Amino acid sequence: MNKGIFYKALSAVTKGLLPLMLLAISPLPAAAQCGIENTAFKSGEFLSYDLYFNWKFVWVKVGTASMSTVQSNYKGQKAFRSSLITRGNDQLDNVFIMRDTLLCYTDTDLSPLYFRKGAREGDRYYVDELWYTYPKGNCHLKMHRIDHDGDVHWKDAEYKDCIYDMMSIFLRARNFNADKLQVGENIPMPISDARHLTNSWLKYTGKTTLKMKNGTTKYRCLTFSFIEREDGKNHELIRFYITDDKNHMPVRLDMFLSFGSAKAYLSGYKGLRNKLESKVN
Repeated sequence: MNKGIFYKALSAVTKGLLPLMLLAISPLPAAAQCGIENTAFKSGEFLSYDLYFNWKFVWVKVGTASMSTVQSNYKGQKAFRSSLITRGNDQLDNVFIMRDTLLCYTDTDLSPLYFRKGAREGDRYYVDELWYTYPKGNCHLKMHRIDHDGDVHWKDAEYKDCIYDMMSIFLRARNFNADKLQVGENIPMPISDARHLTNSWLKYTGKTTLKMKNGTTKYRCLTFSFIEREDGKNHELIRFYITDDKNHMPVRLDMFLSFGSAKAYLSGYKGLRNKLESKVN
């Protein structure tokens, strides 16, 4: 198996599980402008996924992912702390080691406060960190990156619009009211890491009934496409299937890659905030 292909595939899976996931002092008014009312999840939610890659027309299980959200605090403020962990399985470890851990803190209205990604991919290890502040109604990012060669980079950027990361945008997207969306409608999703800002958005593509990989479990789902614009062209990178109920729980993600396809299937869940009304018996 080609190591480069699996590196790209699992990196895409990690990113996909994403684009869709604090106060002894009073909350910052500007931060609240970047928030959204949370009705989709509660502290103690845990989601798990199986990751597959299409290798020579055969779907091969290459690892697992898990996401948890708990109530915590950040610098004395009440917060949600969400983490996403992806792991290659033993079969893949013989070819290519994949260990990603993502962490974010948001305030209780889901305005982002801090993000960190630590990734070991093959013989590479790097770290991305973002700190958010909201001076004069703007969104200020302090960015820190440790490259795989050990080089350390710091920079700052400030935007008039709200900016998110891979994790906080996932939590925010789960709280969109699809009843107010039209099929084909685009929702701006500006996402940053410690290197650059991505021109990206979600496109609402309607409703469907989705059969899971076991062939028996079905969910009524809302579907969204995550699209990035690069080199003057729009590219659909990920297609999300989330439950058509108040949980808006992602049950499958399809990744469209230049060299193949990858999928993430929901394998387990606990601690849901709302009744799971989208499951079809």
